[in-house]
Amino acid sequence: MHTLTVDVAVIGAGTAGLAAYRAAVAQGARSVVIEGGPYGTTCARVGCMPSKLLIAAAEAAHSAQHGAAFGVHIDGRVVIDGREVMTRVKSERDRFVGFVLDGVASIPEEDKLVGYARFIDKNTLQIDDHTRVHARSIVIATGSSPAVAPSFQALGDRLVVNDDIFEWDDLPASVAVFGPGVIGLELGQALARLGVRVRVFGASGRVGPLTDPAVRASALEAFNQEFALDPAAQVEAMQNEGDAVSVRFTDRNGLPRSERFDYVLAATGRRPNVAGLALENTGLSLDARGVPLFDPATLQCGTEPVFVAGDVNDVLPLLHEAADEGRSAGRNAACWPDVVPLTRTAAMAVVFSDPQIMLVGKHFTELDPQSIVVGEVSFANQGRSRVMLENRGLLHVYAERDGGRFVGAEMVGPRAEHLAHLLAWSVQQKLTIAQMLAMPFYHPVIEEGLRTALRDAETRLRGDD
Repeated sequence: MHTLTVDVAVIGAGTAGLAAYRAAVAQGARSVVIEGGPYGTTCARVGCMPSKLLIAAAEAAHSAQHGAAFGVHIDGRVVIDGREVMTRVKSERDRFVGFVLDGVASIPEEDKLVGYARFIDKNTLQIDDHTRVHARSIVIATGSSPAVAPSFQALGDRLVVNDDIFEWDDLPASVAVFGPGVIGLELGQALARLGVRVRVFGASGRVGPLTDPAVRASALEAFNQEFALDPAAQVEAMQNEGDAVSVRFTDRNGLPRSERFDYVLAATGRRPNVAGLALENTGLSLDARGVPLFDPATLQCGTEPVFVAGDVNDVLPLLHEAADEGRSAGRNAACWPDVVPLTRTAAMAVVFSDPQIMLVGKHFTELDPQSIVVGEVSFANQGRSRVMLENRGLLHVYAERDGGRFVGAEMVGPRAEHLAHLLAWSVQQKLTIAQMLAMPFYHPVIEEGLRTALRDAETRLRGDD
């Protein structure tokens, strides 16, 4: 048994963990990073990048199949080779993972411990059966994993999660997707555009992260033009039938249906990776998920030298937030008890569906309807959107009645990923609607649609609506 004494021990070598380790080292702290699974980060291996590779293939297929409206005709049918699609997805995925591995390789070998950590006490970790680490401070950055309800387990090898999809050698003929959140929408639509028969089932009525009822209704209408999506489905039964799964349900028209699918994709949420950490040995108070209670500002667990960063804490499970949290947790762990709060950037979320979804700043349900005005634009007849035949969707911008400060937006529509950045910057700078309208808007661009929504908000602020 090897014994090691360090200033900071970081559990997990994902985005948050690597950022925490480097931040702690930058403070002059003797630090180690501990990883039991493969290096490579969730984003590179099974998240952001492979999903965007699948989406890129789907967009290519969709464009090839829908050129007739522009007078562009393909001689013969479009052939989608599932094996070629998945070969590129996995090859490019491995390339992105390689970039992360290059970064890990730059960490001194003596600072990397391979194995699964469990707490002996709040300052002591046991790594498998080979190393005991005594640390002045510890950062928990163990990430999250797909959460699969027990009712799905009986489906056996017909059940998949998003991690599994990126190991496929070929595309199946059909997939039932449970969960119309970010993962379910992105992968469900991509598979549908690649020729897979897809039906998406929801339970709560939600469509992606949208909370604004009007924007959500616009999104639901747009997606149902391509694939079946019921955000409040009534599923009576699911049964494994060997090489397929039979799903009995009531469709949106109230009619009983039964369909067979090659696979069921469970995209029903994620759970924090805390099982096996033996957190009960720390004396820390734990929440219902088994995660230590912590301050979202400092990421510190009570007054103890333990910090929680990244997806495991589920504050904002996004890569850029994980990186920011990791840096903050690493710095605070190195400097404990001198901890400082993390200055968070404006909230921003994007779904890479088509049309895309974005939320910025305060969500609709976080606002008092009496204290705000809502500016609106439909993209049905917005100039650049119609030119590109991407004229679907709705944007709502929210502004305070008192003073006109822009506080948030929700949107489904074309190129929303770019508008999200402009609007997040506006929230962070605390701009008013008037100040935003004083900025230049080129012609013809999607951003002119944003200007229309801002003008609508300005009219309502004046009381002219």
